[in-house]
Order: sequence, then C-alpha cells, then structure tokens
Amino acid sequence: MIDWTSWMDYGFMRTAFLAVLIITPLFGLLGTMIVNKKMAYFSDALGHSALTGIAVGIVFGAAEPSTAMVVFAVVFAVLLNRIGETNTASTDTVISVFSSCSVAIGLAILSKGGNFNRYAGLLVGDILSITNREIAYLAAVFLVTVVFWLLGFNALNASCIHRTLARSKRIPVRLMDYLFAVLVALIVMLSIKWVGILIINALLILPAASSRNLADNMREYHLFSVIFSVFSGIVGLLVSYYTNTATGPMIVIIASVIYFSTFFYQMRSGE
Repeated sequence: MIDWTSWMDYGFMRTAFLAVLIITPLFGLLGTMIVNKKMAYFSDALGHSALTGIAVGIVFGAAEPSTAMVVFAVVFAVLLNRIGETNTASTDTVISVFSSCSVAIGLAILSKGGNFNRYAGLLVGDILSITNREIAYLAAVFLVTVVFWLLGFNALNASCIHRTLARSKRIPVRLMDYLFAVLVALIVMLSIKWVGILIINALLILPAASSRNLADNMREYHLFSVIFSVFSGIVGLLVSYYTNTATGPMIVIIASVIYFSTFFYQMRSGE
C-alpha cells in the first residue's frame, strides 16, 4: 500500500511543494493575459533566451551567470515587444527567427569545449533543488506581481480589447505593454532553473487555455486558470515523486490532460 504522506518526510520535497505554491499561481495569472494578447510566441522565445543570457554572462566574465540571464531576458523582452508593435503579418515569423538565432548563438557558446553538459539541466529543470533563499526571491516577485495585477490589470485588459479606445481613455498602453513584458521576463528567468526551458511556455499557456474553455466571464477566467495551474503543479510534483520521473514534464502532462478534458467538454456543450 502506498503511503501518500511519505513525501512530507523529506525537506527537499517540502521546499519544492512551497515553491510550487508560489510559482504556479503566477503562471496562472500571467498566462491569462499572455493568451489574451496572443503572446505565446513571445513567451516561448523568452524562455529559450535563457541559454543565450547565460552565454552572454560567461563571455563577459560575469561572476553569476544567472544575473546576466535575467538582464539579457529583460532586454530581449523589450526588443520582442518592440517587434510585436510593428503589427505586420510576419510578426510571429520575425520573433521566431529572432529567437532561433539567439538560441543558436547561446548553444554555440555554451557547447564550446564540450561543456554544455553543465547547463543541460536547464532544459527540463529541477524544482527539487530549489533553496530557501531562492524561494524568498520568488515570494518577493509574487508580491510584486500581485500588486501589479491589482493596479494595472484593467489597463492591460483595456489595451488588449481595444488599443485605440484605451488610448482615448488616457491609458498608457505602450508603458503597460513594456511593464508586462518585463514582468514576464523576470518571472520566466527566475523560474526557468526549476521548471525547464523546454516546457516553461507550456506551463504559462495550458492553464489559461484550459480556463478559457470553461469560463463565462473574466473573474472565472482568472480563477480557473490559477486553480488549474496550482492543481497541475501539486499533482505533478507528487506523481513525479512516486514514479521517480522529472517534475517539470509531469506537471505539463497533468496540465495537458486538463486542457484536453476542458476542450472536449466545451465541444460537447456546444453541440
């Protein structure tokens, strides 16, 4: 018989559980706006830029490559946001090419001398390695995000629905777009070590996409997204513990199951 409470005996599991409770609501909240603003390409490119940020830090001899990764991500987010403002039919293509080029440069630098194995763990992440100090950083970002959301959500949502109308109401549309892009960049970079480059975009998109299949209004949209995100995180963490598999991919699998369940439920309800 499986002891479903045995994971609580391990300090690293308790710490990882706390990290999940902080990270997943952030993804649930931000994901709703990312889906609304059709920024899936943006967040995916941002996640992949982590390797390039580390590579830039190494080239310039940074004592802590993670700091260079965050700085590069902020600059990268601003550039991607600027590209998105062009409103051309090829915006997604330009962002994809920009991202691919950036990742290729990062991989080339990090693989020099056969040293890429040192950074391979970033691809899938390892939330079980998170420390109390890093959780404190996440908690600080969590508070900043909540404050930003309370103060700026209406402005962000208005600009998402109708940018011209938002400007007529004297909403600083461009400023809000850039602040949101920078916030996403910070959260993605602070989480990527534990979530993984290959799957972090899925954790941003899937809960919000699932919520969109069910929600009838904006309040439900946010609530369901956060619930789905937290549920996926907790269940994925516990399933990975008992099956001895990577936590990040397992969370994405749970989130994917939720998405397809809500998708088919929506289809049946619409018949």
